[in-house]
Amino acid sequence: MAYEPKKEFVQRPDSGTLKPQTSKFGPNSPDFWGEIAVNLKDMTNIKIENGLTIIPISGWKKRDPQGKAFLSLAVKRTVPKQEGETYSRQPIRQEDDFGDKDMPF
Repeated sequence: MAYEPKKEFVQRPDSGTLKPQTSKFGPNSPDFWGEIAVNLKDMTNIKIENGLTIIPISGWKKRDPQGKAFLSLAVKRTVPKQEGETYSRQPIRQEDDFGDKDMPF
């Protein structure tokens, strides 16, 4: 098998990751760390309420190439409903056990 160099990571707009913290320095240290890149130039469909910008996010449980668990994140921009339109979300699947003791959810 030929050696394939790793692809360079390119941050996509409105996406990010959360990874488990490997070392904690005190009881208030975070359990997870990460970042999300939000395109602030495009504020369409972002809800502002009481002076606060509300940015809903979604997350997917994934594993990196070394098998470590992390959450992949995405901004869910609110799309206003058209008059008379109905929308129902049905869960595709539910898993209670991610199979990783480091991921408590």
